[in-house]
Amino acid sequence: MADSKREVERKYDATPGTRLPDLTRAAGVSAVVHRGPSELDAVYYDTEDLSLAAGSLTLRRRTGGGDAGWHLKFPVSADVRDEIRAPLGDDLPAELAGLLRSRVRHAEVVPVVRILSARDVHHLLDEDGALLAELSVDEVLAERLTEEGRGTTAAWTELEVELADDVDPAVLDAVERRLRKAGVQPSASPSKLARALAETAPGKRREPATAAGAPRTAGDHVLAYVRHQTEAVVRLDPAVRRDLPDAVHLMRVATRRLRSAFRTYRGILDRAVTDPLRDELKWLAGELGAGRDREVLDARLRSGVAGLPDTLVLGPVSARLERSSAAADAGARRRVADALDSGRYLDLLDALDALVGDPPLRRGAAQDPGDALPRAVLKDYARLAARVGHALDLPPGPGRDVAMHEARKATKRVRYAADAARPALGRPAKKFSRRMKSVQTVLGDHQDSVMAREALRALAVEAHGAGESAFTWGVLYGREEAAARERERELPEAWARASRPRLRAALEG
Repeated sequence: MADSKREVERKYDATPGTRLPDLTRAAGVSAVVHRGPSELDAVYYDTEDLSLAAGSLTLRRRTGGGDAGWHLKFPVSADVRDEIRAPLGDDLPAELAGLLRSRVRHAEVVPVVRILSARDVHHLLDEDGALLAELSVDEVLAERLTEEGRGTTAAWTELEVELADDVDPAVLDAVERRLRKAGVQPSASPSKLARALAETAPGKRREPATAAGAPRTAGDHVLAYVRHQTEAVVRLDPAVRRDLPDAVHLMRVATRRLRSAFRTYRGILDRAVTDPLRDELKWLAGELGAGRDREVLDARLRSGVAGLPDTLVLGPVSARLERSSAAADAGARRRVADALDSGRYLDLLDALDALVGDPPLRRGAAQDPGDALPRAVLKDYARLAARVGHALDLPPGPGRDVAMHEARKATKRVRYAADAARPALGRPAKKFSRRMKSVQTVLGDHQDSVMAREALRALAVEAHGAGESAFTWGVLYGREEAAARERERELPEAWARASRPRLRAALEG
């Protein structure tokens, strides 16, 4: 069974002759205890084209030390990584293989580098003897294991300082100040693997990748946006599998942003290619949405129950809500997992990569972004205006509920289209998107109340059938009806602010 650990560490260049300064002079450090040497032997795995390294992921099988086993590391920020650990075995554990799926697809992970480390460990302690950080000086020998460059080696010395659990990161700053004062400088390589790959690369030493040129045409801007959202789907896949907070929501948003871009900018990207992708993205968003929608609904219902006076809570209300939530949540998790493990999903990722690699550009792609992008955004805006007007003309009731939901979806499309255009259009597009978001918030809360009422009615029916009082569910239903009416009263003013002619004119430049 795999477990997870948040790793916060900093690396420094050293030499065999590097001497540690007196680190008890670092703020908070009262003692430095020498724990002695150990030998670590790690084989790092990747695809032949190093797709994991390209995403700053590392996969290794390590023996020696106190944490022998399989380790998979995901970047979180500059000094922070999440390390997923699984027991030592000959084969890659299935749980870790799943977390790699969006990166490796159908490719096999193979040994690429072996790294031997002679590690000398010191513990930095506070005044109570509690561990603040572990400092290690590593004598490293790396050997290339791939066909190209096999047997090429590199050697270096480095120093690592890893923060203990639940310790203030300010300790790392204090230690770094003492190290720098002693002439020890931060490493230019983010990891041992990155340095090993660079220093054992076949032929000339690999040069760092250069950034692509700044987007110039409308097609450049749209493709940059599509590329960013595609990368988000791939990056968020492991987080969804690990059930990290908000991961499903963020991945679903990325799929929606892609669908929106393909629809809005069909004068730039050929619909013959993007329409099938939109259908597949809609499928994926639907699979992800089952869990996300239930998560939002559960939070709303729990909040509603918690906000009631005790005198209005009759019967086992919380218990019934928890049972209903647990059953739906388990089903949603299975549905998401099945989708991400499917061949259909991998085919979608491959198709998105193919589109980015060989984009199906139309003539509009060569146009000036200042002309083509606002025109596309405002075309979507015109559709939205018609939907909002239709919703406002309807009397309260199911018909208006449906019309407001359709307006909400159109608002998202306009907002996402404006976001895609922001790098080209700047502040006007940002302001336009912000105003659209305010309308989306009103419409979204209204739709949440619609979904809550459907769920409350179902819970009331279940409670009645079990011989329980349905009174509380009825009270909550009435409150949701009132909330919906309030959002309907807010919509005209929110729309008036978002649809000012001056704002649209600024977008057109």
